[in-house]
Amino acid sequence: MTPPTGTLYGIGVGPGDPDLLTFKAARILGRVDVIFTAASAKNNHSIAVEIARPHIPPGTAVRRLPYPMTRDRAALRTAWQANAQTLITELDAGRDVAFLTLGDPLTYSTFGYTLKYVRAAAPHVPVETVPGITSYQAAAAALNVPLVEGEEALLIMSGVKGGDRLRQLTITPENVVFLKSYRNVRGIAGAIEEAGMLPNSFGVRNCGHDDQEIVRDIRALAEMPPHYLTLIIAKRPRGNESA
Repeated sequence: MTPPTGTLYGIGVGPGDPDLLTFKAARILGRVDVIFTAASAKNNHSIAVEIARPHIPPGTAVRRLPYPMTRDRAALRTAWQANAQTLITELDAGRDVAFLTLGDPLTYSTFGYTLKYVRAAAPHVPVETVPGITSYQAAAAALNVPLVEGEEALLIMSGVKGGDRLRQLTITPENVVFLKSYRNVRGIAGAIEEAGMLPNSFGVRNCGHDDQEIVRDIRALAEMPPHYLTLIIAKRPRGNESA
């Protein structure tokens, strides 16, 4: 008899603190058969697994899926397709599978890309996504600064291409979050300054981890060595706040 298809769970583990996993995520991790996570093709390290480790029962199979760190779309498509097939093989064998991601599974996440290929190749597979706390939510909490209030707008954008995307906007919202700032802090800082948001901007490195750093001067952040887990929150001064 063919076993019933397993369920694919996309699990957001949050930015770094294991206590920020949801109860639902922890409960699912406690009973799935196999846990997968994205890892660089150059090493086997996974930050997501280390965050989730306290919630993974001993003996649970943990496997890393290699994804190349490249902007080559052909290479990325090859990895997404191959890793989707690895997941499908486990699911069709009747095993429940969790795919761990930093932050939220559907916000700038490898899970989102891989899921498209799973759905295309195996539309019969049940999928459940468990949201996670994002780094910018945790950063705002660490700063005790509201992300957005009243009728304000909040823009979440990638910093991979620096600050040019912000410059291209005809209207700059009151609040902007740059994720993936990494090596592009200097360019982002320039765009934020042109938008008049520099005085109310903050940087957070390694958010949620024991060595988290809060940097309240974006110019100083731009002079620091790049850190992979860097985000920036920029806010337009309002009312009697200084510009």
